[in-house]
Amino acid sequence: MGRVSEKWYSHRVGREVQVMRWGEVGVPVVFFPTAAGDAEECERFLMIRALEPQIAAGRIKLYSVDSVPGMVWLKEDNKVPTATRAMAAYDAFVSQELMPAIRQDCNDPNVEIIATGSSIGAFNALAVACRHPEFVRQAICMSGTYELKKFIKGEMDEAWYMASPLHFVPNLPENNAQLTRLRQRHILIAHGRGKWEDPKESWAVADVLGKRGIPNRVDEWGEEWNHDWPTWRNMLPKYIDEFVPATPGK
Repeated sequence: MGRVSEKWYSHRVGREVQVMRWGEVGVPVVFFPTAAGDAEECERFLMIRALEPQIAAGRIKLYSVDSVPGMVWLKEDNKVPTATRAMAAYDAFVSQELMPAIRQDCNDPNVEIIATGSSIGAFNALAVACRHPEFVRQAICMSGTYELKKFIKGEMDEAWYMASPLHFVPNLPENNAQLTRLRQRHILIAHGRGKWEDPKESWAVADVLGKRGIPNRVDEWGEEWNHDWPTWRNMLPKYIDEFVPATPGK
C-alpha cells in the first residue's frame, strides 16, 4: 500500500500545507481531519488500518489534508474576522489547489471525489460538497459539528455565511447551477448516540438539504457509539463498502 506525503506553500492560506495519500489506484476519497488535526491524524488514529482492505484492493486511494481553519481557531485566533477569513482561504485552497492536484494525481481531469471526515472534518466535507459539487460526487459526514458558534467568537460575517451550508444552502436561487448540480449528489450524515454526540446537528443539516431537494440520508448509530475514533473507524469502511462496491471477481 503506497504512502506519499507532499507539502507546498499556499499563498491562499498563507502557510505550508501537508497532503497525504495512501494507495495507488481507485476512487479518490478526501479525509478532512478533526478540529486542528493534521494530514497524518487519520493514520495515527488507525483509520488507515481500518481502510486497508479497500485501499489494498485498489478500490479507493485516500487523501488527507491539514485542517487549516481548525488550526487557526484553536491555536491562533478564533475571533471574527481572522477566524472567518481562514475559512474562506481554506475553501479557495481546497477548490483551486487540492482538488486540481488530486485530479492530476489520478490522471483524470474530470474525476469525481468522495469527501469525508468526522467532527469538524464532517463540516469541511459537507462544505466542499455543497460549495463545489463539480468536484464532489458524495460526502460521508460522521459525527459532524455543523454550527460553528461554539468555535468562533463574534457576529456572522459574509465569509462565515458563505462557508456554512446551514446558512447559505437555504438561500441558493432555484435556478442556480450550483443547486442543480447539488441535486445530483448525495450526502450521508451519520452519528452515534453515545458520549459527546449531538444528533440534533445531523438532523438540522438533513432538514436544510431536504427542503432544497438535495439527496441525503441520516444514519443514527446506537448509544454505544461515542464521538470518537472507534466509532468512525467502524463507520467509514462500512460506507465505503456501500458506495464503492468491490469489482466482481475481486
